[in-house]
Amino acid sequence: MQTNVQLPLTNLQLELLKLFSSPVSNDELLEIKDLLVQYFANKAMDLADEVWEKNEWNEKDEKNFLNDHLRTPYKRL
Repeated sequence: MQTNVQLPLTNLQLELLKLFSSPVSNDELLEIKDLLVQYFANKAMDLADEVWEKNEWNEKDEKNFLNDHLRTPYKRL
């Protein structure tokens, strides 16, 4: 039985709903969650690498990033 679902579900959500229409064990569910986390972590790392290369940052820049304090100063009352 196929059901048409209207937006606001994304294409990813729709595919996952199809995937999960059959039962999975808790262990399998954890494995699938780990796969999804790894996938999105890899995408984030790839994007960070692109930004790093685009800006031609180096180890010196990295050390500066680690030591910069970019917090907004708060006014004392």
